[in-house]
Amino acid sequence: MKYSLKYSLQNVFAVLALAFTASPSITSQPAWVPHLQARGVQVSAGVWDLATGKIIDGYQPELALIPASTTKVVSTYAILKTLKPDYQLETTVWGDLQQGAVRGDLVVKGGGDPFLTNEHIWNLARQVKLRGISRVSGRLRLDQGAWDSQRYGAGWENTSSNTTPPILPLSVNFNRDKNGNISRNPEKLAMDVFTEIFGDVGISFAGQEDNGIEKKLIASYKSPTLHVLTNSVNKISNNFIAEMLVKNFGGGSWASGVARVQEFYKDNLNLTQEEVRITDGSGLSKLNRLSARTLSTILRAAWHDFEVGPEFVSSLKYIGAEPYESRIKDPNLTRRVRCKTGHLDNVDTMCGYIHMPDGNVRVFAILLNGPCTGPDVDYILKLWAN
Repeated sequence: MKYSLKYSLQNVFAVLALAFTASPSITSQPAWVPHLQARGVQVSAGVWDLATGKIIDGYQPELALIPASTTKVVSTYAILKTLKPDYQLETTVWGDLQQGAVRGDLVVKGGGDPFLTNEHIWNLARQVKLRGISRVSGRLRLDQGAWDSQRYGAGWENTSSNTTPPILPLSVNFNRDKNGNISRNPEKLAMDVFTEIFGDVGISFAGQEDNGIEKKLIASYKSPTLHVLTNSVNKISNNFIAEMLVKNFGGGSWASGVARVQEFYKDNLNLTQEEVRITDGSGLSKLNRLSARTLSTILRAAWHDFEVGPEFVSSLKYIGAEPYESRIKDPNLTRRVRCKTGHLDNVDTMCGYIHMPDGNVRVFAILLNGPCTGPDVDYILKLWAN
């Protein structure tokens, strides 16, 4: 008897999604809602039993609001599931190697590695040197052609985009200078770093004309695995890595990457484009709209996904705290909550899993838009966890 893995996964996901759809709605307004409404805060929140999908408490869980960095839950699970946790991105070096020298230019092609730092570039330069190369007759050339020219995500104009560097396929040191400041000329930054490191290992460039010489692969360097990169995205909410991964997911196009994420959820969880309304992968855009129910549906599917669920769940930070001190000081929550938080001006959000005192696990999502604060989210979480 033939067995279709894809068909099986779709059935499992469909059952999980149906459990959320069929679960009864909360009809009465919870006691924690009026003080938020009195301040003009919009609420979409809910907590569900992980095993059955039954809603336990919540308010307007179907209302789509600005999700901020909880968007990363949506993008990282789709990419992990599609590409798998051991997936890596590759930076390559090309040239015409002739008897210990490169004839013409030496070309470094970016492949979307968001973790291309000095240490990794040095390893790549050493690979080139170990091929016996000490002289290049042409120049060092950096190739950004793997992706389109869009450097900033749609909807970043009115958010904190100034905290996120430009997104290019060949990005060095997170496109930040030696002082940690964002570089607005990332190509020059990359050229300076590559030139210095290649020189340090003993490779010189004569600067002669290339004249279109055909090039072959000389060396390559692979990024950390997608599992490792996802940890950085979700634990420390790294916007840069999230957007590098989404553009790569779309073959170099943000729009295609976002569309592919949306298609994943349509095919596997029957979530429509309206339910997964996103324009980026990090949540910087205030054009994004997600509901508590959508986030919790995705989280529940991820938890029950044997193939990549463990890697996804472990990528979330836990209260107690990892990777940095949490604002929530309740010792009763230590290592009992795994979550992804989000914050923009007038936006505070959180979603994840709660390990209850009775041993059961619950999935939750809280989205607040308006004059809200992080402690408003924390208060609801503590009510649900304790």
